[in-house]
Amino acid sequence: MFDIPQKMTGAYLPGDSTVQFKEYDIPELKHGEVLLKTKASTICGSDIRCIYNDHVGKGPEGYQPEMIAGHEPCGQVVACGPGTRHFKEGDRVVVYHISGCGICNDCRRGYMISCTSDEHRKAYGWQRHGGMAPYIVAEEKDLVMLPDELSYSDGAQVACGFGTVYEGLEKIGISGNDAVLITGLGPVGLAAAMLCRCMGANKIIGIEAMPERIEIAKELELREGSGIKLFDAVLAAGPDNVEQVKSLTTGYGCEKSVECSANEHARLTAIRATRKWGKVVLIGEGGGMSPDFAPSSDMIHDQISVHGSWVTNIWRMEELVERLVRWNIHPADLITDRFPLENAAEAYALMASGTCGKVAVCFDEELPA
Repeated sequence: MFDIPQKMTGAYLPGDSTVQFKEYDIPELKHGEVLLKTKASTICGSDIRCIYNDHVGKGPEGYQPEMIAGHEPCGQVVACGPGTRHFKEGDRVVVYHISGCGICNDCRRGYMISCTSDEHRKAYGWQRHGGMAPYIVAEEKDLVMLPDELSYSDGAQVACGFGTVYEGLEKIGISGNDAVLITGLGPVGLAAAMLCRCMGANKIIGIEAMPERIEIAKELELREGSGIKLFDAVLAAGPDNVEQVKSLTTGYGCEKSVECSANEHARLTAIRATRKWGKVVLIGEGGGMSPDFAPSSDMIHDQISVHGSWVTNIWRMEELVERLVRWNIHPADLITDRFPLENAAEAYALMASGTCGKVAVCFDEELPA
């Protein structure tokens, strides 16, 4: 049995680049719900763009006032409500960050991110309470078991971060035949490099605008102490990137490109630096396309396929967790900074600066000693 308090302090985002704290009741569990003791909650770029700086979404899609933030939580089950069928107290779990209706076509495919129900689709940290608090109520159907080989900080990045990337890479296919270009080397781009390396990519080239993130990308290894770098080359973003990439790939460009920045110039670079008959996946959200994009000469005549990819499905999350253990890699290696909940304001400000890797708010054993 776990000693569970009646109230807790949680962090919410007013939309003015600040973090506020408030006391919340820990509710009685409903049918199919579990209570998790939060262990790690990482911060996503969408948190910054759509909630922290401003409340961008409106209506059912928008951030609901004073909702506890954090849609990348991971924790331990400490109580089970009536009707739960699989998970039990003590289980270590990852949370799929959208709770869908469960019966629309998209939910039945496992893509709760695309749930069509305005009434029942609720994102953790947006329309229902998230992970920036010591406890989180989750629906059992939204959970994936976390293996003992992975830490809670690993698990926090499985759904929205690594899961989103894994989905996109599966759409275009990555193998030992491929040189891969990754544009935008924030946490999503770094996750893309880590997974591409494990999937056998022959060469990985990164492009990034922020000097701090360039240095992080250059230094990161696939496994700490392995000597295997995530990238074979890291380029500063600029007008010569297409020619630079081609010079690194015997003049042809990369077989596969992964766009993670949402920058219009990076998107054009990703397409133009892709080899004839190659494939591109657009993962970075927001932004637009460069007005210089010419579909015929940039894409159609070179037989280039461009895919859009948004988050992932829950069965692929389960598959990814198994792969992470098999490949012996740890998403937590991308975390550059950890903060306790009381310092959440510093955590969000750092993530908003764009000068870091992944930022996590941690509890208990996931905090630095």
